[in-house]
Amino acid sequence: MFDGFWKLIDAQLKELESAKGADDVIRILASESCVGDGFFHGSGGDETVYDALLAAGWSFLWAEADYYYAMQAPDGSAITYIEGDIYRGNRR
Repeated sequence: MFDGFWKLIDAQLKELESAKGADDVIRILASESCVGDGFFHGSGGDETVYDALLAAGWSFLWAEADYYYAMQAPDGSAITYIEGDIYRGNRR
């Protein structure tokens, strides 16, 4: 059970490494169990959303903690990450 879960998380992180905009992130991290536009279920793992997005050419707009930050994509769009919830845009 957990092996399949972490394989899915690894696949999402790998796909995030080529995300060019907020729409890509939201599509990759779509979840029916989220408050925002998407949700990252693997926040307890070793890898992070921001590491994957940095590899894709994203940059930080601001960061308060590793669980609360906003990043800008190569296409100029942005996402805000709050404890696993993904929101379109800069929600500071």
